[in-house]
Amino acid sequence: MKPTEAAIGAPCWAELGTADVPKSGEFYTALFGWTVTTDPRAEAGGYTMATLEDTPVAAMSPLYAPGQPVAWTVSFAVLDADATAARAAEEGGEVLMAPMDIFDNGRFAVLRDPTGAMFTVWQPRTFHGFGLWDEPGAPCWAELATRNVPAANAFYQALFGWSISDDAYAHLSAGDRRFGGVQNMRASGVPDDVPPHWLLYFRTDSAAAAAEQAAELGAQTLTQAFHLPGTGYFATLRDPQGAVFALYEAERADATVA
Repeated sequence: MKPTEAAIGAPCWAELGTADVPKSGEFYTALFGWTVTTDPRAEAGGYTMATLEDTPVAAMSPLYAPGQPVAWTVSFAVLDADATAARAAEEGGEVLMAPMDIFDNGRFAVLRDPTGAMFTVWQPRTFHGFGLWDEPGAPCWAELATRNVPAANAFYQALFGWSISDDAYAHLSAGDRRFGGVQNMRASGVPDDVPPHWLLYFRTDSAAAAAEQAAELGAQTLTQAFHLPGTGYFATLRDPQGAVFALYEAERADATVA
């Protein structure tokens, strides 16, 4: 899928905040075949774009704020970043960074939902975000992990107008675009010291092979590649700098997990 413009309310971009941009770039380039290019402008602060065949798929940046964790952050497209940030605060969220312009690319804000998960919103101007979605080497799914599913669902529905299914694993949709799901951290037995978060999934041709390669490149395997019948194959890893991400391989008849 090659989005031509940002779908309002849906994920439109992903950024990795890392203590070592060059090392992170080497890891993901080896794993996904990315090309990474750092913006040479001083005011860009080391912002680094990742592309596949000249198409933007993600970005990396140094850690800008004290206490900022090494992590992937998911950004959602909005029509008005200022109005969305104000609405988030009204709905019980927190504005961690007030809306600001990024050159002529767009306007963004950093927010935290009432259950503790951080995310950003992006008001696109000249830059709309992902040039690839749900293609090998590109993001394909965004999963909210929270210990208070009802509160999280109410917040995001009020903020973005999402449709949220009533399945045991709730699916998230912006308009007719299904893009993610909700994990109940309590029901899943996630350790108490793991904070609520958004988990970014990347599409692969083989989750098992990619997970093995990631481990060889220095990643920690959190969840071995496994098969979810009718859906596909998954694995969860922590990259060498500490950011957690997941892999997804679509279901197919001849796929096997090594």
